[in-house]
Parts: sequence; structure tokens; C-alpha cells
Amino acid sequence: MRLADDPEVEAFRAEFSAFLDTHLPAEAEACERSRSSAHMPEWARRWQRTLFEHGWLLPGQPAEYGGRKATLPQQLAHLEELARRRIYHSFNPQGLGIIAASLLTFGTDEQKRRWAVPILRAEITAGLGMSEPEAGSDLASLRTRAVPVEDGFLVNGQKIWTSGAHDADVLLTFVRTDPDAPKHRGISALLIPTADEGVVRRPFGSIAAEDDLDFNEVFFTEVRVPRENLIGPLNAGWRVANGSLGHERTLLWLSYAERLEDLTRDAADVGADQEWYATLLMDLTALRLLGYRQLGPDREPAEISVLKLLGSEAVQSASLYALEAHGMEGLPHPARTGPYHHMNNEAFISSWFERYARSFAGTIAGGTSEIQRNIIAERILGLPR
Repeated sequence: MRLADDPEVEAFRAEFSAFLDTHLPAEAEACERSRSSAHMPEWARRWQRTLFEHGWLLPGQPAEYGGRKATLPQQLAHLEELARRRIYHSFNPQGLGIIAASLLTFGTDEQKRRWAVPILRAEITAGLGMSEPEAGSDLASLRTRAVPVEDGFLVNGQKIWTSGAHDADVLLTFVRTDPDAPKHRGISALLIPTADEGVVRRPFGSIAAEDDLDFNEVFFTEVRVPRENLIGPLNAGWRVANGSLGHERTLLWLSYAERLEDLTRDAADVGADQEWYATLLMDLTALRLLGYRQLGPDREPAEISVLKLLGSEAVQSASLYALEAHGMEGLPHPARTGPYHHMNNEAFISSWFERYARSFAGTIAGGTSEIQRNIIAERILGLPR
């Protein structure tokens, strides 16, 4: 648990702050805005490459992967400084935080060179093909098939809720490669270029707006994928999937803390309700303290589920209260409910309705609240399955 400032961490933070002062793009550069979680305007691509080249993209990684081998507390300081300045880490968040991170963990040296580095440098963007119409939270029930053929695999099936797929260059796709194995053991992970013949992407609107085009249906019809696009061993995709979600969840609690911090500022006009405001501050404090606990040497991986559950549901509850407190004024859409910053994601300051509607993503993506409760019950409390 972080109880006091560490001089080395604070020196690291100061160095990063000075870098931002020197290199941050001006507002005039960032006129074009991102249209999906895999659409990166050219200025955003240049900025991510700048971070990569100076070792500030993923500080925990070695220099060849955009980092400087920073410690976990230093990585936290890096993310806190981005949050303080309202700088969105990457306009291809899944590409950076899940797909590239998974390739660095499970990929071969060639796969890292061919795929991970271009994603990190924002030369290409990536999406995650997990959920299916019959397999949302229950990934092990997926039906998309990859039949081994002489030169690789032949893929047929469908994914849904695939964020940014229509703008992504590649998809990290989980497929069933052994239909006769136990369902957790017959899954593999393939990297599939979206331009390949037989890949069809159909974006559709969200609850926030019909023109909010991030979600996609993705159809695979006789798609040929070379064997060198297999990530990890054959039929070991369950391990890759858990690693991918682990990358997503490790410091995910910090983004929930940011949203709660935003609410203490943006919903200040309803702060007269002292009970609500006190609950908001207590949730924020508890989340940060539990998060800092995970920086210690005795951290328990299952406790990440506590952070995910507390953070996502606290944001949802507080967002609902803010929407209800604003009444009819909270419904008009589009609207702006917080200060604009050209380096941030506008969804975080959108209408009160949209902010509440988007909070459901937090209780679903990266493992639903129900799944987190099961993990907590079984792995922390020791309750029977």
C-alpha cells in the first residue's frame, strides 16, 4: 500500500511531466477526432509513436517495446500523470493494452516484430475478437471454428460486440480448433488481418447513439489464416485469453478511479446531497487504497476482481445518481458535462445519459460483475463452486 511518496517514483513522475510539457500536441493539431476505438487520427498516431520512441508508451517494457523497464509504482505514476492532465493513453486502447500486451507475453520474436511493434507504434490498429452471439461472458462456449489445413487454418464463424473492428487492421481472434476436447482446452488464438478475403465487418450503433459506431458484427467465411498467425501453442487459447484479460484488468481500477474523480468535479452541482457525495468519496478512497495494495510484493491476483467489481459498480451507481439528480436536463444528447481537453476521450464528458449508459461497459467488458463475484467467492472466500 502506498502511504508516502517515494523519491525515485517522484523523480520518474517529474521526468515524464517535463516530457509532456515539451512534446504534447497542441489543440490545433488535434482537430480530427477518433471515430472508434480502433480509429486513430494521424496526429494521434504521431503522438503514440513519440511516446514509443522516448520510452513513455509502456514504461514497464524494455526500450525496444516502447518502455524503460519501470517498476510497477513508476508505471502507476505514469498513468496518474496522464489522468491528471486528462490525456487518453491511446486512441486504440485494446490494441495497446490487450492485443500488443498479449503478443509480448505469448508471441514469438517474429510475431512481436511483425505485429506487436507496429501496433505499439500506431502503424496499424487492432481489435479483440472474443464475444459471440452464443458466447458472451462464457468464452469457453465459442463456436467460431478454425480447421487445420496444410498451410494453416480455415476459419468460419461470427463474433459480436467487437469494438472498432471496422477500423482495425487486425483482430486477435479466439477460435475452436479441437471440437472434441473439453471446451476450455480446444481453443486457439489467431491474429487475422481484417482485409483478408472472407472477413466481413458490420458496425452498429450503441445505446448511446445510433451514430456511435464502435461495436461490430464480424463474419468469417472460409478465411485462410497462415499457421504463423497462431499466437501461443495450438489449443492453448484459454491461457492466452486469461492473459489478455489479465492485461486489461491489472491497472483497470485506475480508470474507474479517474471516472469517480471526474464525477466529484463534474457533478459538483448535486454535491449538496451529503450522503451521496460522501459515498462517492469513500468509494474513490477505498478503490485507490485497494489499488495501491496491489503494488506490494504480497499482492493476490484474485483481488484484481475486487477492484474491478468495486470500481465498475461504483462508477455506475454514481453516474445513475448524477443522471437522476439532473432530471430532464441530463437527457439531451449530445451534450458536454465536463471540461473539454483535446487529448482526452470526449465520451468521458458527454451527456449525463451517455455517461450512465456507457458505465454498463465497465460491468460487462473484461469479465462481468457476475464473473468477478464468482472469482471472489471461490478464490478469496473459499466458497464451494
